[in-house]
Amino acid sequence: QLQLVQSGGGLAQPGGSLRLSCAASGRTNTYVMGWFRQVPGEEREFVAAISWSSTTTDYTDSVKGRFTISRDNFKDTLYLQMDSLKPEDTGVYYCAARHHARISKNEHDYPNWGQGTQVTVSS
Repeated sequence: QLQLVQSGGGLAQPGGSLRLSCAASGRTNTYVMGWFRQVPGEEREFVAAISWSSTTTDYTDSVKGRFTISRDNFKDTLYLQMDSLKPEDTGVYYCAARHHARISKNEHDYPNWGQGTQVTVSS
């Protein structure tokens, strides 16, 4: 089972930036990796995903042009650069991995999860 350990996050002002990282315990070069977020009382929602080769990325509409997902397969680490943050970006962010060639927006397709990290956007 791939272990994922997250870092980053915290508090940012509207318009600010934060960067999330997700380090894996093993090789991830055959895994699709993604980010999801959850707010209290709501289901976990898809944010972004990236193919193993980084040639394909996908984002939910609300973060397009503001968030950038990337990965470093040499370091087995996934990143989420979040710019132009808005209060509605607030939530617990989770990284996830699936041993598959195709990106999925469905959380149930990802068996490996990070511990979650809080992101709060507030003035």
